[in-house]
Amino acid sequence: MKRKVAKNYNFLEHYTYYVPGTAEIFILLAFLLFGALLGNVISAVFMMILPSDVAMEYSMLLSYPVMFIPAMIYASSKSRRNCLFREGVKLNSAHFGKIGGALCALLVTVGTLAASFCADAVTAVMPKMPEYLEEIMKSMTQGTLWVNLLSVSVFAPLFEEWLCRGQVLRGLLSHGVKPVWAIVLSAVFFAVIHLNPWQAVPAFILGCLFGYVYYRTGSLFLTMLMHCVNNTSAVIFSNMDSLRDMESWRDIIPAPGYWVIFLASLLLIVLVVRAFAKIELQSPMGNSDVVPPMFGEQL
Repeated sequence: MKRKVAKNYNFLEHYTYYVPGTAEIFILLAFLLFGALLGNVISAVFMMILPSDVAMEYSMLLSYPVMFIPAMIYASSKSRRNCLFREGVKLNSAHFGKIGGALCALLVTVGTLAASFCADAVTAVMPKMPEYLEEIMKSMTQGTLWVNLLSVSVFAPLFEEWLCRGQVLRGLLSHGVKPVWAIVLSAVFFAVIHLNPWQAVPAFILGCLFGYVYYRTGSLFLTMLMHCVNNTSAVIFSNMDSLRDMESWRDIIPAPGYWVIFLASLLLIVLVVRAFAKIELQSPMGNSDVVPPMFGEQL
């Protein structure tokens, strides 16, 4: 008799048995590009039926999630196909060592803010952002607050961490890529999907830190928190009158103080990394839990 199996409502576990290799990472990227095309179609429809400023702001709520849906459907279908006969690797584990989950969350929050400040020092020496791109960025942070927070503080951490750490980094580690290269390559992937240098550079810097935390803990929830902290802080600062037109922290912090904060931020990042380095690894691929195939568990 076939045993009735309870439905699994854990979103992340629908992808446990899909562990993409290098070739399939490019397939995911292709699906992401297809989803972006669908998202652009949605935005175009909004532009035809709504005023341009309203359409630009609200179309993001639909077009952004749509961008990831084809890749997610593909990954879910592959996971269902693999689950009976192949080992899986959880997207979200909880290996926090002696530090504990609460302190890990505090450490990554501080580390993310520090890394964001360090990234500011890099982007400050880059050429000025084109006006059209600057307007797009402002629409993401200085528009209707609840729309901005839903888009950049909820959707972006959920979907981008699912892809860049949950799929790309987990896949590279599981297929034997050296951890340092897996982390760097996943950070490059994270940078590339932002499609412009002014977001890609800080995305790469932050992506390396996100990747290291994921490697040491296996926790996608932690990297989602880090992503949320970074994006939410950007929204908050962009909506403060005194900071609204700021292009870099160097615009408002005098040079000696700015570089003192920069060095303090670097020190904080080192301390955070050293704290997570003390978490014992259960395998060379990191602390993502391996689960057996489901074959033989159902009757």
